[in-house]
Formats: sequence, structure tokens, C-alpha cells
Amino acid sequence: MQPIIKLFLAVIAATALATAFANEKPPPGAMALSTVLTKLEQQGYTPIVEVDLDNGKWKVEAYKGGQKYDLKVDPNTAEIESEKPDN
Repeated sequence: MQPIIKLFLAVIAATALATAFANEKPPPGAMALSTVLTKLEQQGYTPIVEVDLDNGKWKVEAYKGGQKYDLKVDPNTAEIESEKPDN
């Protein structure tokens, strides 16, 4: 299995556990997390290193072009609402 696929599956598993412990659920109508992450990867955000649900939004740490970014992503549309370089 390719390393990126292993990482992707690990992120999904970690996110599922973190979400279960946080007792926070995505809002009604939310896309599957795997779909959201795939859309981010298609925009060049890879690898994705951390995902958390915060106040109904996906909080994602990912790399693009060698730079690490903190993203806030709408769970219903997978649109990036906020993108900040992580120093």
C-alpha cells in the first residue's frame, strides 16, 4: 500500500477517535470526512497531518507547496473558509 494511502487512512481513524471522544458531531448534511479530505488533496493539500472538528467546522493541518497551513473547512460543502500559514 502506498505511504500516502496509509497516512490518509491513519488520519481518518485518528479523526474518528478524536471526534468520538470530543462528543462533537458534524452538522446535519455534512459530507463524509473522506470526501472532504479527497477534495482538499485535489487542491494540492497533501499530506494532511491533522483533522479535528471544532464548533461544527473541520480544522485541518496540511501541507501545500512545502508550506504547512491551518485550514477551516465547511463540512457541508468542503469549501475552505480560512487558510493561514502555520509557522
